[in-house]
Amino acid sequence: MNIALDLFTIFLSLVWLGLMLINLSGLKRKSEKSTEPPKDYKPRVLVILPCKGTDVTLDSNIKSLKAQDYQNFMLVAVVDDKNDPAIKALNENMVDYIFAKELCTECSGKVRAIATAYETYSDYDVYVIADSDVEARADWLSKMVAKLADPSVGISTTFPLFRPKSGFWSRVKMAWGFVGDGMMESELTRFGWGGSLAFRKDLLNGEAYENFKRSLSDDIAITRASRKRNLKIGYVPERIAVVNSDDSFGKFWEWSNRQAALSIMGSRRVFRFGVVIYVLDITMLVSSIVLSVAISYLYAVLLAPFVIGIIKTYKRAGTERSTDLWLIYLFINFVYLANLIVASRMKAITWRGNQYELKD
Repeated sequence: MNIALDLFTIFLSLVWLGLMLINLSGLKRKSEKSTEPPKDYKPRVLVILPCKGTDVTLDSNIKSLKAQDYQNFMLVAVVDDKNDPAIKALNENMVDYIFAKELCTECSGKVRAIATAYETYSDYDVYVIADSDVEARADWLSKMVAKLADPSVGISTTFPLFRPKSGFWSRVKMAWGFVGDGMMESELTRFGWGGSLAFRKDLLNGEAYENFKRSLSDDIAITRASRKRNLKIGYVPERIAVVNSDDSFGKFWEWSNRQAALSIMGSRRVFRFGVVIYVLDITMLVSSIVLSVAISYLYAVLLAPFVIGIIKTYKRAGTERSTDLWLIYLFINFVYLANLIVASRMKAITWRGNQYELKD
């Protein structure tokens, strides 16, 4: 029994060391610095706003996109048909919109909308995708475009704060999204987030554009196009975009499973690495609590990575901190693991009222 406990303690110590290194490396937010566009870099920018239905704060989202401090841009929305509920808000805010064309059959509605705008307005230098649930800071566009002044950068992106508007599960969604912050902070795991994504016109040429039109996920396709050309992903670290949410459990569960399914579709390594990491994390949490109570309080030192993780969570939450965030942090890995397991078995997803088959 003692030998088994000693071996298990050694195993936990190794896991503890790994978790400490990961958590300490991200405790002080490290990221590339934001830059302002060079004075001679003022490309013509088209901001594409795919719309389908309504969002929690659609009106203020549209207003924020119109009120950008970058001068040389046009905002155009894309809707499926004249009966779309989003048209009312677009008309009230005097935003031009066009109807999506049947340019592809295997793609998602969002990819179809982006492709329609890309082909309709083909004379712009830079194209920026903004999800309709995104509320942008006034300097959002200028900071996104600035990254593209560097020719070694293929795409520019940021990651949102999922700002809770009401309900416990909207706060869980905020904490769930912090895994994206961690991935963005490292160039090895960085990705283009499709809710706020910019690229130069020449990125989607020829084969890259044809691949894009066959895609279910716009951000996966655009990220792949950039990586295929060995270009970097420029990341804006500031909170220049937020997604306001009022999620119930059902709404959150559907959303988080869909996000996990799309991530797995982008790379099966997400599933394999995710399961290993979250199982180890959960094992460490449960074991440290049980051993502290059953054997010795000294085992409580194994909780150190979780204390650091809670500090990072509160730091990332900023002004949206709440007293229950520590509890949410402790069980969020159970949610991540459940998402991966459920998502790995999904054959299709429902997205803005449409169902799509998942393909590798």
